[in-house]
Amino acid sequence: MLDFIKAAVLGIVEGFTEYLPVSSTGHLLLMQHFFGFGDENFGNTFAILIQFGAILALLSIYFVRIVGLSVGFFIDATARRFVLGILLAFLPAAVIGAALHNFIKTVLFNPWIVCISLVVGGVALVWVESLELKPRHRDVITFPMPMYFLIGVFQCLAMIPGVSRSGATIVSAMLLGSDRRAAAEFSFWLAMPTMAGAFAFDLFKSRHELSWDWNSGGLIAIGFVVSFAFGWVVVKTFLGYVSRHGFMVFAWWRLIVGALGLVGLTLGLSWR
Repeated sequence: MLDFIKAAVLGIVEGFTEYLPVSSTGHLLLMQHFFGFGDENFGNTFAILIQFGAILALLSIYFVRIVGLSVGFFIDATARRFVLGILLAFLPAAVIGAALHNFIKTVLFNPWIVCISLVVGGVALVWVESLELKPRHRDVITFPMPMYFLIGVFQCLAMIPGVSRSGATIVSAMLLGSDRRAAAEFSFWLAMPTMAGAFAFDLFKSRHELSWDWNSGGLIAIGFVVSFAFGWVVVKTFLGYVSRHGFMVFAWWRLIVGALGLVGLTLGLSWR
């Protein structure tokens, strides 16, 4: 029963934090370090497939628009330009992620790095929110092509656990002239190839370590469904929330979690 509770908790953390600028990977690593919730309990299969639940939540919500873009790619110049812009933004992460995969997993996946990154990212969000920015772009489809690429370059910072993929893309988009809503929406669009690519690459790299039995299958099912459900809720509500309230709540969230994590690491606390 305890393992099923842990699976549900990890599904909640993955689904709830994946699309917010707070770093899902960072939260999962801290859960593993302080509470023993992680791969050591369930294996690589679990970690990979609950992320797939969050990916499917996003794809299900954007399904009609994805189909429209797929069809429009061949007949509409605007749709074709946007698809190419997404692929251009995805390119830096695809190249650097594949080249540095082992280094990222073995060196950067460190709770100290996570906590410091959470704090630094929280300060960055506070700073961006304090600026009197004058947005020039309010529609993700009309971003300039160089802007798509630069956002993709900034996204690579999220390979450091705790930085947050959505946080890096949102902050960079706003600094490059996007309003809050469009910046958050583009983080969703860019998440599709980025997360799908990372999922496929992790699945391939871990193919010899993947395991399955009826008990692990039940744990994976729980984590997958919970991750899907919470990811779906976040995607459906996030754009409206940030349009009205901005990102300060996420900045404070990062600062508090990062600071508490640093205190816990300094004191050697653990509740495993």
